[in-house]
Amino acid sequence: MFSRDRWEEILEALNANKFRTFLTAFGVFWGITILVLLLALTNGLRNGVTADFGNFATNSMFIWTQQTSKPYKGLPKGRRFNFKLEDVATLKNDFPQLKYVSPRNQLGGYSGANNVVRGTKTGAFQVNGDYPEFIKQQPMDIIQGRFVSYSDIKSNRKVCVIGTGVVKGLYDKGERPLGTYIKINGVNFMVVGTFKVSNSQGDKEEDANTIFVPFTSFGQAFNFADNVGWMALTAYDGTNITTLKPQILETLKSRRTVHPEDDRAIGNFDLSEAFGRVNGLFSILGLVGYFVGALVLMSGIIGISNIMLIVVKERTKEIGVRRALGASPWMIKSQILQESLILTILSGMVGISFAAAVIWGLNYVLDMSGPVENFANPSVSMSVVFTALFILVVSGLLAGLIPANSATKMKPVDALRIE
Repeated sequence: MFSRDRWEEILEALNANKFRTFLTAFGVFWGITILVLLLALTNGLRNGVTADFGNFATNSMFIWTQQTSKPYKGLPKGRRFNFKLEDVATLKNDFPQLKYVSPRNQLGGYSGANNVVRGTKTGAFQVNGDYPEFIKQQPMDIIQGRFVSYSDIKSNRKVCVIGTGVVKGLYDKGERPLGTYIKINGVNFMVVGTFKVSNSQGDKEEDANTIFVPFTSFGQAFNFADNVGWMALTAYDGTNITTLKPQILETLKSRRTVHPEDDRAIGNFDLSEAFGRVNGLFSILGLVGYFVGALVLMSGIIGISNIMLIVVKERTKEIGVRRALGASPWMIKSQILQESLILTILSGMVGISFAAAVIWGLNYVLDMSGPVENFANPSVSMSVVFTALFILVVSGLLAGLIPANSATKMKPVDALRIE
């Protein structure tokens, strides 16, 4: 029940020594500010690092062939081999949990020998032979035209999609690439699309200097036959690709006559596993943020508790008079608890507001200055704010509990005798 007299008494008690009240409140203010800022900065790091995954299908893995490290069935150690298109079909049939199985072959490479010509201009670019679904596994923004299609695959069309780095290297400023031809290792390909890299797991500059052509056209033009040098595998959301990896590798080793215990023959990069490690790391950092912030906040709560003990001692005679006039122990205790709770919540709310202003300022600076590597959009969710409020309420009650108990243990007669 609201009592105006009670609130006036509480405000009078807090204003009795304003400097002491300010110093006491500052401990809670600083503790809750540190807690919120630590969590916001942790989220900023999480957002920045996970942004590097971009629109990658994170439930994916990439596999390629390497040299064998063990002899097997009469075949020597150090043997090189290739996947085949029939291996792709086997994976699709034997593992219905796989959403995409994208084979790839590669030619040349950025910073390698000049392999692409247009008129008088030449350049060294990476050329990938891919299937249409690969664009669903790796992020890229089509600026003009389109990506390769299954119609291109079936008809062995000599078309290509080029990155912004290729456009810059082979075309004049303002020149439109669509419908033009470039010569890759002596074979003409028509440009049907251009793309830019939105996010990349590798070198963004190298990815921008990449050319995509239909897988079948690539094999026909450059004599790769049915060889497959590289595969991207993506599982459906209900299945973790990491759990399928051992069976997939076992199947491929069996088909390519590789020793079952040869772990070096097939290279792989598990994007799902890497993404899980990143999330796990930042979950731990979040817990560390809560722990450190709670410790700082605890020092402020201890300060409030100590000050409330001093306040109770200063008001001992007043408490004795109130007890003599009929005030119950609970009435005395509730007033002390309310004073502690109000001081804690007010200083805590100011701390949350200050932290929110700092977070807004950080985001404003990031928006003005442009993206920062591995850091983006520092923020906290409303659940964190509600958690902070809950911590404040509990802390305020705990801070006032010991002083409140101390105030009610003293007998009225003894309290009136104290000078």
